[in-house]
Amino acid sequence: MSPVKKRVVRRVPPRRKPTPRERNVFLAVAGNIGSGKSSLTRLLSSRFGWTPYYESVEDNPYLNDFYGEMKRWSFNLQVYFLSNRFRSHKTITEGNHSVVLDRVIYEDAEIFARNLYEIGNMDRRDYENYVALYSVMTEYLHPPDLLIYLRANVNTLLKQISMRGRDFEQSISKEYLEQLNAHYERWIQSYTKGKLLIIESDEMDFVNNIEDLERVTAMIAKELDLPAREGLLR
Repeated sequence: MSPVKKRVVRRVPPRRKPTPRERNVFLAVAGNIGSGKSSLTRLLSSRFGWTPYYESVEDNPYLNDFYGEMKRWSFNLQVYFLSNRFRSHKTITEGNHSVVLDRVIYEDAEIFARNLYEIGNMDRRDYENYVALYSVMTEYLHPPDLLIYLRANVNTLLKQISMRGRDFEQSISKEYLEQLNAHYERWIQSYTKGKLLIIESDEMDFVNNIEDLERVTAMIAKELDLPAREGLLR
């Protein structure tokens, strides 16, 4: 009679859930022109040690032409932004490090392209083509772990646009910013892709006031369940 062979069962220990410090974080900052997205992206990158991804502005070949003749260059500009943001978003989601992103791809379609179409600066054919391309591209993207929306009124936006002194932005009208703000509010009210943190930035100066930056940092640490010391300024 053959001896009975015992079956050896190898027990694999369960995969340890990464701690908040170990996991990669994808944070994004959204908001209207002049709301302080790039400044906050830079500050958060420094404070948390995350890699920053900035909006393509200085090397954008269409911006000057667009603000001079929106109807002629709107489609070209939006496709340029869509391509660049898709590339950045894809790199982020495929990477293995924590990042903070200046403006998300969703703003392009939900805010800027939609507004250009509604005010007659992008024709229906181009707009529908753009939205179809956007829809296909975003199917492959993982949304941010936390989206920060910098809410600011038009007077704040105009003041900050004037202070940073970009020549091509000085022709932006109050009416145009009001239209964008209306689209932002509609979009934010229906945002369901992930966690959302709205920061009322009219009375906040996180660039020059360390206490305001500490408040923002603490709110982010709480939303992302980061250890308390992760939220402290370095």
